[in-house]
Amino acid sequence: MTNYSTAIDKKWQKKWEESELYKFNPDKMDKKLYVLEMFSYPSGSQLHAGHWFNYGPVDSWARFKRMQGYNVFQPMGFDAFGLPAENYAIKTGIHPWDSTKKNIATMEEQLKAMGAMFNWENEIVTCDPEYYKWTQWVFLKLYEKGLAYRKKAPVNWCPSCNTVLANEQVVEGGCERCGTEVTKKDLTQWFLKITDYADELLTGLDSIDWPEKTKSMQKHWIGKSTGAEVTFKVKDKDISFDVFTTRADTLFGVTYVVLAPENPLVDELTTSSQKEEVERYKDATKKQSDIERQSITREKTGVFTGSYAINPINGLEVPIWIGDYVLSTYGTGAVMAVPAHDERDFAFAKKYNLPIVKVIDGKDKTELPFTEYGTLVNSEEFDGMSSEEGKIKIVEKLAENKLGSEKVNYRLRDWLVSRQRYWGAPIPIVYCDKCGAVPVPYENLPVTLPYDVEFAPDGKSPLAKSEEFINTTCPHCGGKATREADTLDTFVCSSWYYLRYADSKNDKEAFNPEIINKMLPVDKYVGGPEHACMHLLYARFLTKALRDMGYLNFDEPFLSLTHQGLILGPDGFKMSKSKGNTISPDDYISQYGSDVFRMYLMFGFSYVEGGAWSDDGIKSVARFLERIERIIENSYSLIKENKNIKNTMDKAEKELNYWRHNSIKAVTSDTEILQFNTAIARLMEFNNALSKYIQEETINAKFLEETINDFIKILAPFAPHFAEEYYNKFNPSDFKDNSYSVFNQKWPEVDEKALIKDEVEIAIQINGKIKAKTNIPTDIDENAIKEIALNEASIKEALEGKNVVKVIVIKGRLVNIVAK
Repeated sequence: MTNYSTAIDKKWQKKWEESELYKFNPDKMDKKLYVLEMFSYPSGSQLHAGHWFNYGPVDSWARFKRMQGYNVFQPMGFDAFGLPAENYAIKTGIHPWDSTKKNIATMEEQLKAMGAMFNWENEIVTCDPEYYKWTQWVFLKLYEKGLAYRKKAPVNWCPSCNTVLANEQVVEGGCERCGTEVTKKDLTQWFLKITDYADELLTGLDSIDWPEKTKSMQKHWIGKSTGAEVTFKVKDKDISFDVFTTRADTLFGVTYVVLAPENPLVDELTTSSQKEEVERYKDATKKQSDIERQSITREKTGVFTGSYAINPINGLEVPIWIGDYVLSTYGTGAVMAVPAHDERDFAFAKKYNLPIVKVIDGKDKTELPFTEYGTLVNSEEFDGMSSEEGKIKIVEKLAENKLGSEKVNYRLRDWLVSRQRYWGAPIPIVYCDKCGAVPVPYENLPVTLPYDVEFAPDGKSPLAKSEEFINTTCPHCGGKATREADTLDTFVCSSWYYLRYADSKNDKEAFNPEIINKMLPVDKYVGGPEHACMHLLYARFLTKALRDMGYLNFDEPFLSLTHQGLILGPDGFKMSKSKGNTISPDDYISQYGSDVFRMYLMFGFSYVEGGAWSDDGIKSVARFLERIERIIENSYSLIKENKNIKNTMDKAEKELNYWRHNSIKAVTSDTEILQFNTAIARLMEFNNALSKYIQEETINAKFLEETINDFIKILAPFAPHFAEEYYNKFNPSDFKDNSYSVFNQKWPEVDEKALIKDEVEIAIQINGKIKAKTNIPTDIDENAIKEIALNEASIKEALEGKNVVKVIVIKGRLVNIVAK
C-alpha cells in the first residue's frame, strides 16, 4: 500500500487544487465556520511533528464540519518577524529576509503535502510590507485614541539578545527565548494601554468557550483587587504617598511601611545618616529581575530610610523602609506592613526587629500571623466590629478626612511594545526638534524596513545605524527629523492577523469592516497554551480597542479555544535538535503517505495531552489502513460480481447495521469535541464488523454498498486522500463539477432504530464468576431471562447438587446466580 498511498496523495491534492474544491464561498454566510490554527514561525527551516499535531487533526475536524454543511474558512500564513530569525542571521550571515522567505517556501510545500483544506488564496506573511503596513496603521489608530504612549521606565532587559522584554516574556527570571537572566534598565519606550481594558478583559472571559486553566491564568495575570487607597503623610515633610490595600480593617496594625527602591520619593525621604546604605541597596536591587524580586520563596530584605510616616487612622508614627519585594510598576510602589496579620510582613518584622500589633481576633492562635477575618480589637472607635464591617467604616472615616477612598487595583501592566531589534515592523513615528513626536501620515505607510543594515547586537537599535532610514523630514513642518529606531514587538503583528485573513488582498484598508463583521469572530481557534497571557490576551485587547473605534461589532476574537498537547521525542523529552530527538514528518509521509501520519497523530495521542512518538504506533496505523483497503476492495468485488446475493435484511445485516449506526453516532460525538483517538477506535470496530459480514455465505449487495459508502464518509476526515480515492471508486464521476468529492457529501445520519438489537449477549455468573455467555432476545422480561440462564446447559451442569438461593438480573448485561 505504501507506494499507492503516496501516489493517491499527489493525485487528489492536484485535483482539489484544480477544481478549487476548498475555496471559501463568501455568498453563503448563514453557516460560516471560521477555523483557525495559530500560524507558525518560519525561523526553523521546516515543519516538525508538533506543527502537524496542531494542523492535521484540526483540518480533520474542519472536514467533518464541512460534511455537516458548514461553509469552512481555514486560512494559513506565517508569523515571520522576530528575534529567532535575527539571531540566525547574526550566526550565519544570511539576511533575515532571505532565510525567512526560503523557510516559508519550504513550509508551504510541506503544508500543501498535508492535503489540508487551507485557503491559500488568503495567505499572509507578517514580514511583507503589504502586511506590516497595516500593523503600522493599527499602531497609529491606537496612538490617535491615546492607547499608545511613550515614557521612560525601568524595563526588562536581556543582555544576550540585547533587547527589551515585556513582563510576559520573562520566564522564571530569564529571557523566554534564550534563558539568560533578565536585568533592569531605564529606557524610553512605547507602551500600549491595555490597562484601560483590564476590567472588560476580566469579565469577558465568562462569555467564551476556553479551557478553564487558560481563563484562570488570564484572571490571575489581570489580578483584580477591590480595596482602598490610603494616604500616608510623611513626618516633618510636605510629602505624602498612597498605599493600596484590600484589608483596611488591619490599618491599626500597621507598624511600618515599605517603598520600592526605585520609587522617586526615596531620595527625598532618605536621611543623610542612611544615604550610603540606601544607595548601596538600590544598586543591588537594579541587578534583580521583577520576577526574582517577587518570588514567594525568596527571603525579603530592606533598608530603613530614616524617615517616618503618619498612620492616617491612629496618628502613630511608623518607620519608612525600602524593600526589593515592592515594585514601582505595581500598585502605588508602596505597601503598608501589618506583621500580625500577614506572613510576609511577619517574617520581615522578625528579621529587622520591628513591632507586631494584633488588631484582629481570629481563630488562629499560633505564633504565625492571623490571616482570617475576625473581630477588631485594640482599635478604640471600631473595637468589637467584625473585620468586614470595620473595613467599610474605616474607609468611610478616611474619606471624611480626605486620607483614603475605595479603589480597584489591577496587577496587569501596560504592554511594552518597543524592541531594540532589526527584524520587526518599524514604529511609524518621527521626532522633530520643533514638533516633537509626530505620527507618520497614513498615506506614507508603510515605513519600510531597509535591507542593508548592520544588526549585530550592541545594545542599540540596529535601525539607528542606518543613515538612509533614520534621517527624514517632519510631516508637520518639513524640517529635519529622525525616525523611531525601535521596532514593534512581534506580538503586535499577531494581535490582529485573524482580522486580515478574511480580507487579505485589500490594498485600500487593513480590512473592510462589512466583510470582517460577517466573518468574525473566529469560531474555533487551536494552538499551544504557552500564549495564554501574551498573544491571547493581546488579541482580546486589540479586538476591544478596534470595536470602540467603530471598526468591529464583536467583543471577543476567538469564541472557542482548544490547546493541543505536545508531541515529545521517542525518549519522552521535548523535541530539540540538540537532543537529536526531533521527528521530521517528511520521511514518514514518503514511506507511509500523509493519511497514515495524520491518523497516527490522532489515534496515538489524546489531542489535548500529546505524548511520546513511537515508530511502532505508526506501523500499526499503516496496517489498519491496509486492512480497510482489503475489506473495501473485497466488498467492491462481491458487489460487482453479483454472486451469492440476497435482498433480505437478516440477522447478519442487522448486526452490521447496528455497528454502522453505532459508529456513525460515536464518531460524530467524539469528533465534535476533538476526541480523535476514540473516534478512530470506533472506526476500527466498524471495520471489524465489515470484515465479519463479508465472510457470510450470502450478502445483501445494496445494503453492503450503502454501508461501505457510510464507512468511507466517516473515515474521510481522518484519511482524506484514501477516502476520496475509494469514494470515487464506488461512485464514479465525470468531474464536471465538485460533486465528485466525498467532502461535498452529507455526513451520514444515525438511525436510532438500528441501535436497538433483536438479541444481546449476556454473561451468566455463579457466585460472581462468569460461567457462560449466551444471546437472548432484547424484548423479554426478567423472569424469561432467569429461565434462559438457569436452563443453559453448562449452567445446569455447574449447579448440580447446589441450591439456588437467588438470581440477580442486570438487564442487557448479566445474570448472577447465588447458589450454595
